[in-house]
Amino acid sequence: MARVAGIDEAGRGPLAGPVYAAAAVIDRARATRKLLRMIDDSKKLTHERREQAYEAMLASGAVQFAVAEASVEEIDRVNILQATFLAMCRALQALPELPAVALVDGNHAPPDLGCRAETIVGGDAHSYSIAAASIFAKVARDRCMTKLAEAFPGYGWESNRGYGSAQHLAALKLLGPTPHHRMSFAPLNRLV
Repeated sequence: MARVAGIDEAGRGPLAGPVYAAAAVIDRARATRKLLRMIDDSKKLTHERREQAYEAMLASGAVQFAVAEASVEEIDRVNILQATFLAMCRALQALPELPAVALVDGNHAPPDLGCRAETIVGGDAHSYSIAAASIFAKVARDRCMTKLAEAFPGYGWESNRGYGSAQHLAALKLLGPTPHHRMSFAPLNRLV
């Protein structure tokens, strides 16, 4: 059977923080039904369920994965779509073995992945490997934003994860941008 990886991202829309991507390969012969029931689109899972699924996948030995990011500097330099592609390529290349096919959530696949790519709109609802990748990417990014929130208090990143919530926008007016803000994004680009 051909080796298939799912690829998904987390953090395209926020005003702050890197964009993350993950690639995941599920060994269906080793994955239990209980494990597969835990794997779903990360946006449909509560924080607690995401963390449980993440830990269960790690412990199972049935899922190989890699997580990568593109920095705020890269996002501002090449735009969010191209930075997302960079993170996706990095994640796929970090797998122990390149898959024959990569299933990419959405309608755009990064060029030069190194293997055949197929896009699936809403893929995290149709593919366990894409859903697993969505969980790995989201958990990694959420943990990153929690750490950044400790270093840059007041923006509420521990809860809003860098999105433009009322608290975050109010903090921007009061405290100004940090080095972790995406200055190419509105409303930040109006501050420059």
